[in-house]
Parts: sequence; C-alpha cells; structure tokens
Amino acid sequence: MKKIMMLLAMVLTLTTTWAFTGEEAIDKQALNAFKSEFAGATDAAWTVGTNYYKVAFSLNDQKLFAFYNSTGEFLAVTRYISSLQLPLNLQTSLKKACTNYWISDLFELANSDGTTYYVTLENADTKIVFKSVDGSSWSVYQKSKKA
Repeated sequence: MKKIMMLLAMVLTLTTTWAFTGEEAIDKQALNAFKSEFAGATDAAWTVGTNYYKVAFSLNDQKLFAFYNSTGEFLAVTRYISSLQLPLNLQTSLKKACTNYWISDLFELANSDGTTYYVTLENADTKIVFKSVDGSSWSVYQKSKKA
C-alpha cells in the first residue's frame, strides 16, 4: 500500500490530467482541510483529477503542492527543493555516486508516513530516478535509456 501511495503521489506531482477549475468544483472538505492546514497560503490554484484534487500554492515564499482524495482527505504535500536542502548524508552520497550525471528534478514528499525524497539524474544516455524513504540512503526507483 505504501508503494502504491508513493507512486500515486509522485505521478500526481509530476503530471496532472485535468485543467484548472474554480473552487466551486472542489470538495468542501478538501477546501476546509487546505485552509486549516495551510493557513496563510496564497495564490492557490486547484486542479481536479480523476480521483484527487491538487492545489498549487505559495506559503512562506515556497511553491508547494498539496493533494487530497476525492472525499477531501489529505494525501501528501510536495515541494521542489535544491540539493542543498537535502539532509547532509543524502547530499554526500548523491555527489559520490553520480559524478557523471546532472540533477534534472528534485522534490520532497511529506505525508503521514514521513518524508520521502525523489531525485532525477540524467546524462546523455540515461535517466535515473532515485528515492530515499528513510533519509539515510538512496535506492533506484526507476531507470530508463533515452531515445
């Protein structure tokens, strides 16, 4: 179940399938949960998916994305981060392991299970997504050859 939730959150973060809708189409429980959890948020823009709501917003000068299920229950919050915002041990191991790659995407996902980091590394031929669930090490989440 954990893997499915993480995969769902990652997919929802990286892509959306529906266009922006007004707040009137958003579940009231999701709206209330968002307003309560992220008081002071600005520039909220809601997106409705098949079984979820996504809200992109700003809070404390950061761009964040929160996800709610179709009944308005909070699923996760994500944010893009720089490599300098990773825990020190993850920064170090990433630098050592991937000297011939560049970072094309890096984000943090937080939910009731804890905090997970995803980093996408690329070179001319390969794209690798690493995941850190425990904050102490990276594991290969996905690897593909470029076309």
